[in-house]
Amino acid sequence: MAQTDFLTWSMEQDPALRSTIVAVITLDSSPDWDRVVEMMDRGTRDVPHFRHRVVSVPFGLGAPRWVADPDFDLSWHLRHTALPSPGTIDDVLELARIAAMTAFDRARPLWELTVVDGLADGRAAILLKVHHALTDGLGGMQITAHIVDFTREGTPRPEPPAPPEPERLGSWDLVTELLEDYGFQARDIVGRGLRSVWPATRAVVTDPVGAARGVLGTVSSVARYLRPITTTASPVMTERALGRTLFSFDVPLEGLRTAGHRAGCTVNSAFLTALVVGLHHYHRAHDADVESLRVTMPLSVRRPDDEMGGNRINLARFALPVHGGDVDDLMREIESIVRAWRAEPALDMGEVLAAPLNMLPPAVVGSMLEHVDFLASNVPGSPVPLYVAGARADRYYAFGPTLGSAFNVTMVSYLGTCCLGFTLDVGAVPDRKVFEDCIRTGFRDVLGEESDESVS
Repeated sequence: MAQTDFLTWSMEQDPALRSTIVAVITLDSSPDWDRVVEMMDRGTRDVPHFRHRVVSVPFGLGAPRWVADPDFDLSWHLRHTALPSPGTIDDVLELARIAAMTAFDRARPLWELTVVDGLADGRAAILLKVHHALTDGLGGMQITAHIVDFTREGTPRPEPPAPPEPERLGSWDLVTELLEDYGFQARDIVGRGLRSVWPATRAVVTDPVGAARGVLGTVSSVARYLRPITTTASPVMTERALGRTLFSFDVPLEGLRTAGHRAGCTVNSAFLTALVVGLHHYHRAHDADVESLRVTMPLSVRRPDDEMGGNRINLARFALPVHGGDVDDLMREIESIVRAWRAEPALDMGEVLAAPLNMLPPAVVGSMLEHVDFLASNVPGSPVPLYVAGARADRYYAFGPTLGSAFNVTMVSYLGTCCLGFTLDVGAVPDRKVFEDCIRTGFRDVLGEESDESVS
């Protein structure tokens, strides 16, 4: 298990840091159950981690191992249920809420898929629950596109590989494998070190000042990523609890794109600005003023040749300004801050940064995260329709873990619509309806004229 995956696995010894992702995909009809089973059987062969369970190394000598589950039972991971008709999206979100708060069976692979029938007009939904150790948001979209179809009739696929051979590893096998891995890593480090000797030497000789500044810049960047945060910026969202509540709404992608272009910024900056403006309204509703709020934002470092799944992200934590002034000026401020963090030398050092965190007690890691005000993630989705066993996907919502913050918001763009999924800590945000109204207002403020019909 990579250090970044291990971090999401180990931190949830504290239940408040549980790393569960729940995706809700609404469908225009009920999918064919036999085709769903066939789809997931093929998918778990193409993405072997969906047939792997996690096995800990004795005495905590290293990161856990992904091991092919000798007792893998596809039927245990697939469920089929129906709501009392006519069901609503709120009924589906209630199932998702319970799933988000329920721990995984650690003796089995870390995923579950439920088909939910009974929605109005013959519609249905898919509820997919995965552990963050399996994938990040972008990796999850890649896996989804690899498994589902692009036409209602189905998409021709090559014959899937054989299932991974079941493994029953004893404690000594795990320790031996760990030592072999350490040897491989040591040889790799030495090899990379030797290859970098001449460029490094040349840099020191030709530009000693620049070389020294580069080292100091990297060290400072690492310190900024790992610095502890000991106070909560929000005077309102201060409490934490184990309860969660979910809600969702849609915003047109073109509307956010236009709003961003209006200020010379990106869609992501328009998204963050709308959240910040909404939070400004929320604090004002509580007669509170706040100058800035801290956000955790996953920054993707995934490359085209990376394998599917796993976590190819670095969690940047930084402050965003909060004020009720001109939204375009605020957007440009936020754009500048995010660009600076994307240029940090430590951005590509996710594995290096996660390793020392994995050696700390979960309570210490939790104390570094619980004072962050919110977590925001922007996941590019599919621009073309996706189909699940004969049913067309109409919306794709992702509800990510709060990881100690007051709430998580994940935006997935799909077919020209930004699907926003909010996971709220009920201790931090006990008045969900007030919060939702304020956030919707923030998006209307950023989208500008005629936005009332756009935020649905």
